[in-house]
Amino acid sequence: MRTIYVLIAIVTLSAVLLGVSPVYASMQGDVDQAASTIERFQAVPEKAIPQAVLRDARGLAIMTVIKAGFGLSGRGGAGVVVARTQHGWSGPSAIGTGGAGFGLQIGAQVTEFVMVLNTDAAVQAFSRNVNVTLGGDISVAAGPIGRNAEIGIMPVAAIYTYSRSQGLFAGVSLEGTVIGTRNDANAEYYGHRVTPEEVLSGRIPSPPGATRLVQVLSRQMFAKR
Repeated sequence: MRTIYVLIAIVTLSAVLLGVSPVYASMQGDVDQAASTIERFQAVPEKAIPQAVLRDARGLAIMTVIKAGFGLSGRGGAGVVVARTQHGWSGPSAIGTGGAGFGLQIGAQVTEFVMVLNTDAAVQAFSRNVNVTLGGDISVAAGPIGRNAEIGIMPVAAIYTYSRSQGLFAGVSLEGTVIGTRNDANAEYYGHRVTPEEVLSGRIPSPPGATRLVQVLSRQMFAKR
């Protein structure tokens, strides 16, 4: 019976982060959260994403994920992806993840993820309006960290992953994670139906609500350490 209650809680958490709850009913909350996530990641230079990695990035996917389990496990997450264009950063496109599984997993965890898209192919994977499987459709690896990684960085994977966790949980991994576009959230945010390709290519103007995110990304790329 306890397992059933935990499964219900997992489904509820997934629904919350995928936009069913009023807390996440507006994509603006995801955009603001993404800006705050970047600031938190870069607050401690010794453990930050190297500026060289940020400067060379073709795009970024930023998500907050809740994972919980008691025998059965599940996760739900929401966030945005942005891309570099000839005119600066694109507007944000809404993304989400969710799922359930089995395993010796006990506890709950809130994790902030930053995925650095190192190649144009990685950006295109998020532009096609189909699910992206990390480590399957496109290569993924843990990214270098801190000041000592500033010199001579050559990408070893199409996507670098970084995480920041709160709470306790065992075995967190992005390998095999499936990320999809939240088309309804995009339509609400932009006021009409848009495709991820239109947003990430810069053909759709970035909304005023994304100004802070763009400013944070631009500032962190060239911040003095």
